[in-house]
Amino acid sequence: MGHRLSKIYTRTGDSGTTGLGDGSRVAKDDLRIAALGDVDELNAIIGVLRAQITASTILEAEKLEWDNSLSLIQHWLFDLGGEVCIPNYNLLLPVCVEFLEKDIDRLNEDLPMLKEFILPSGTLVCSYAHQARAVCRRAERSLMTVHSRDQNIQATALQLLNRLSDWLFVASRSLQRAEGGSEVLWQKNINETI
Repeated sequence: MGHRLSKIYTRTGDSGTTGLGDGSRVAKDDLRIAALGDVDELNAIIGVLRAQITASTILEAEKLEWDNSLSLIQHWLFDLGGEVCIPNYNLLLPVCVEFLEKDIDRLNEDLPMLKEFILPSGTLVCSYAHQARAVCRRAERSLMTVHSRDQNIQATALQLLNRLSDWLFVASRSLQRAEGGSEVLWQKNINETI
């Protein structure tokens, strides 16, 4: 196992640089650090979603299933952070993408077909899933920017975020129904009702 943090503050970042996992130092506004921050923020909002599901009215058996899935996702996002922090390092395996694809299919089976766009709204749990989806898309854009410049982001990392945003969209719909809510549909001609 690697080194553990025994001292939280080191003062090494006071000059505006930070260390990568390979020992190199980069500016704190480096594209790689920005992507790492977006992945970290995504992991944090997934944690909030997990906590909110625990406090929700969803059936206990379903809560456990959601928690297990979200726990896996948080671990994968932590691994993704390791890959971003250590250039050319590979922690993620294609099984994470396969899991998300199968789970999207499973969740989507019970959902009605969408005929209109839905607004990122609804119950608190559903809204947190939508927020996580939006943060996931930003993290995906940040990671793609790093990849387009450095060409050393693994394909599985890019696929993970792409699939995860899809999973979060389907999860938001499924969670909304699990709490007895209905989706908030976008109204094309809303201005005509004013």
